[in-house]
Amino acid sequence: MNMAELTGLAPPPLRGRLLFDEAMSRHVSWRAGGVADRLYIPADAEDLAVFLRGLAPREALCFVGLGSNLLVRDGGFRGTVILTHSSHAQIRAEGALMHASAGAACPKLARFAALRQLEGAEFLAGIPGTVGGALAMNAGCYGSQTWEFVRSANTIDRFGALRERSPADFDIGYRHVVLRGAAILGEDEWFVGASFTFTPGDGARARRRIRELLAQRIATQPLGLPNAGSVFRNPAGDYAARLIEACDLKGFSIGGARVSEKHANFIVNPGGKALAADIEALIVHIRGAVRAKFGVELVPEVRIIGQAAAQVPQGDAAAGERRS
Repeated sequence: MNMAELTGLAPPPLRGRLLFDEAMSRHVSWRAGGVADRLYIPADAEDLAVFLRGLAPREALCFVGLGSNLLVRDGGFRGTVILTHSSHAQIRAEGALMHASAGAACPKLARFAALRQLEGAEFLAGIPGTVGGALAMNAGCYGSQTWEFVRSANTIDRFGALRERSPADFDIGYRHVVLRGAAILGEDEWFVGASFTFTPGDGARARRRIRELLAQRIATQPLGLPNAGSVFRNPAGDYAARLIEACDLKGFSIGGARVSEKHANFIVNPGGKALAADIEALIVHIRGAVRAKFGVELVPEVRIIGQAAAQVPQGDAAAGERRS
């Protein structure tokens, strides 16, 4: 029973866009994968709340920002995807306190803070995702992590209830954020925004640092090819890229998916020809190679959702090959 049935009142009209049988390859940075049964693009958090209140309680849900750490299997996602990213996502400032909605791109928040003479947000320019995604996985780079700067977070549950939570409500670690007691409560919550505290300082210096970090990304990462950023977390005291390269896997490919020659912890999809199954098989192969050589179990940063296709074309996907 939804809220309208409980109150006897008609729900407010939806203001977002609802799409059916939407190809998720359009919404993930790997440019691969199957279709979602439904995809909703909310106008704002209040509109999202109205939409969620009208869903069946057991409806499968997946929240997606820029899709930069997501792989949707070729058989698609049997449920509803909520697409939060928007060029109109809100960012506003109150002194050193910054408020950003989940759909705002992390680099946009970094630039916004620098323009307001704040320092500390520069690392966000190196995260190719949204604020919501950064909150969900405690994204970080260049020595900083998202939750170091979070004052409070705004969440929504599957029944459309909006809450404000403090960092103390979460277990937070390296690429790990879990709501305390969530397993007991049985509630799913997703981030719809957060408030950040950065340090008043030299905005020009912050902007220079952002330019330096972006130049470093361009020099070291395969930004010209579809990819999902770092595929694996760095193991304690080491780097996933070093282990993968030491297994002589740079340039190794399965189907249309290839280990980047530029950065071994990136899997690229040149020409958008890879199946999601190719990418997933390459992830499995890399983990197996590193485990066999070093005894280290690499943990993926990327999420893999959906169903495998009933039939996947055979050939290169089974054998693997190396580019000459």
